[in-house]
Amino acid sequence: MKALKELSGVAAPMPMINVDTDMIIPKQYLKTIGRSGLGKGLFHSMRYNDDGTDNPDFVLNKEAYKDAKILIAGDNFGCGSSREHAAWAIEDFGIRCVIAPSFSDIFYNNAFKNGMLLIRLPQEQIDELTEQAEFGSNAVFSVDLESQTVTAPDGKEHTFEIDDFRKHCLLNGLDEIALTLEKAQSIDQYETNTNNAHSWLNPAAG
Repeated sequence: MKALKELSGVAAPMPMINVDTDMIIPKQYLKTIGRSGLGKGLFHSMRYNDDGTDNPDFVLNKEAYKDAKILIAGDNFGCGSSREHAAWAIEDFGIRCVIAPSFSDIFYNNAFKNGMLLIRLPQEQIDELTEQAEFGSNAVFSVDLESQTVTAPDGKEHTFEIDDFRKHCLLNGLDEIALTLEKAQSIDQYETNTNNAHSWLNPAAG
């Protein structure tokens, strides 16, 4: 996955509470196991009218936010079913960071495994960021994972917490496969030692 060290761009304000994974990506998009192309279905029920046209009132359809890299959301974001497609859809749209007061545990884990940074901040800080995000393309936010700060358009820094393991993975672009491959030499050595000690486990050696 792509490393994430710094991120700068427009933040889309979406202060709804209890946005569940079905709202993020509805069931008709779950037939695929591919991660690409799901961005078109992101927030389908809110983003499109019944006839398939764009809903001009939805935040991500507004010109200022069509290329948003950051989403400022409400409490309990990502609740509902455990579908990993929700994280895939957000990342495929181009959003790499979601800032909210709280997240569903399963969605939180899925997002980090797919190279997204989820930031928890107190509600009063979320309210401040949401208000500034409503200025659209004139409001640029900066996220620095190394220093664990979000810098708002007004210049104020907001510090966030993240555990060391997730931070390490994001900074270095390491998913679970890449983490395993980091230990490839040790794994190969273990297999060699096992085969030498128990040759009967390897019929080809006989």
